[in-house]
Amino acid sequence: MSQSLAEKFYFYMRLGRELEMRAKEEYMKGNIGGFLHLDIGQEAVSVGAVFGFGKGDLFCPYREHVLALARGMDPKLIMAELFGKVTGVSKGKGGSMHLYEPKLDFYGGNAIVGAHLPHAVGAAYARKYMGERAGVLAIFGDGATNGGSFFESINLAVVWEVPVLFLCENNFYAIGTRIDRVSAFKDIYLKAKDYMPAVQVDGMDVFAVYDAVVGAKKYLEEYGKPYFIEAITYRYEGHSMADKGDYRSPREMETYRKKDPIENLKIRALKTGWLTEEQIRLMDERVSQIIEEAVEFALSSPEPELEELYKDIYCGVCADVIP
Repeated sequence: MSQSLAEKFYFYMRLGRELEMRAKEEYMKGNIGGFLHLDIGQEAVSVGAVFGFGKGDLFCPYREHVLALARGMDPKLIMAELFGKVTGVSKGKGGSMHLYEPKLDFYGGNAIVGAHLPHAVGAAYARKYMGERAGVLAIFGDGATNGGSFFESINLAVVWEVPVLFLCENNFYAIGTRIDRVSAFKDIYLKAKDYMPAVQVDGMDVFAVYDAVVGAKKYLEEYGKPYFIEAITYRYEGHSMADKGDYRSPREMETYRKKDPIENLKIRALKTGWLTEEQIRLMDERVSQIIEEAVEFALSSPEPELEELYKDIYCGVCADVIP
């Protein structure tokens, strides 16, 4: 591992956490409405996967803020979207659950659990049909693997031999339901291993996630076939702001907080000499400045006009299907 990778990982993981901590604060103030699903604790999966995969389409669920940042989305556009402002990446119409930017090949924020998986397979088919090798990264939670669209997607991905990496973030809870109450498989990768290469990695270790995804991407590019990774991780917050998360024991929370991906990366980077205390201090200051600027941008941005309500809702070239 290189110093530059450690620096990049630390910066984006810290940026993601600070953005979400501030989003939580602004939500409590009433500046953010609707749903807000936080990725706090799972940053190693989001950052390691995006940088490990590189070029290609990214389909993800609604717990997507850190994924968008790692993909290169401007924090100002993300925060403005959370605030429902016209300057947001989805013009203030999507909110937290619908960050979407085709220029970044970022097709994030599907509100229906697992519904983006068939889309990802279709995009992978298109990539292959067009002779491209970049492939598709599809990220989803453990709860999605109990749905029909998951099995239909991995089946067709194998039948059609398309280059899609299925990456499951297993945080052990589907909203508030513990995994062993709804899934016959506690180890999710076992659901896919008879279809394609499937591995399990430590999702609290950004280097482990990065290495696994880099290896999977090489497989996609060489063979043009699907691959499956299960990343074991943990979210510190409830499923959303409406969820206290009190179905988890203090002992369990403490166990995973000791595995905190950012703090452990900092310890490792200092120990190996990849980063110094001064470099970390400067990055922390830079992150705080970026978040402050993003909040100021969101607060000062206008609300969408009423005339915008029905724009971008129906396909403009499909007028004949509009009632």
